[in-house]
Amino acid sequence: MGVPAAPPHALLFTGILFSKKEFFVSARDFLKERFGDIIMESPIIKWDFSEYYQDELGKPIYRKFLFFKNLIPQDGIATIKLVTNEIEKLLSINGKRMVNLDPGYITTAKIVLASTKDYSHRIYLRDGIFAEVTLIYRGGRFVPHINTYKDFQDETYHQVFSLARRLFKFAH
Repeated sequence: MGVPAAPPHALLFTGILFSKKEFFVSARDFLKERFGDIIMESPIIKWDFSEYYQDELGKPIYRKFLFFKNLIPQDGIATIKLVTNEIEKLLSINGKRMVNLDPGYITTAKIVLASTKDYSHRIYLRDGIFAEVTLIYRGGRFVPHINTYKDFQDETYHQVFSLARRLFKFAH
C-alpha cells in the first residue's frame, strides 16, 4: 500500500500572449508583484498557431514565458490560475483581454497547465479550474500528448522548457 505524501514543489511559469508590448510589460509587473522574482524570461516567440485570439488581442500575436524563482506546491496552481484570470481582467479594455495568461508548472517529469475549460484529458482541481499534463519528459526531451495544444508541440517551446527544467533541477 502506498503512503500518501505531499509531492515536491514545482517551478511556476506563465505563458503570456500579447500583441502590444506595453500590455506584456504591465502583465509581467503584476505577475512579479504577485509571484516574486523572475529567474528566466524566454525570448519573444511569434504566435501564429491559430486566429482564435486575434479579435481580442489584435495581431500579430507574440508569446513569452516567465519562470519564477519561488517554487510552488503543485496543488497551488488552481489559486494561481484564479489570480492570472484577475490580472487578465485588470488589463482588459472594453471587455477584451489585452493579454492571455497561461500559468503552469514544471517538475522533472512533466509540464502541467491550468485551464478553466474541461475536456477529456483534464482533471478538475477546484473552483472551476482544471489541470492537464501538457508535456512529459521522456528520453531526454519533452514529448506532447494527443491533446497538447499545437504551440506546445513546437520545438522552440521545448527548448525554452528544457532550459527551465535544467534551472529547476539545479535549484531543486
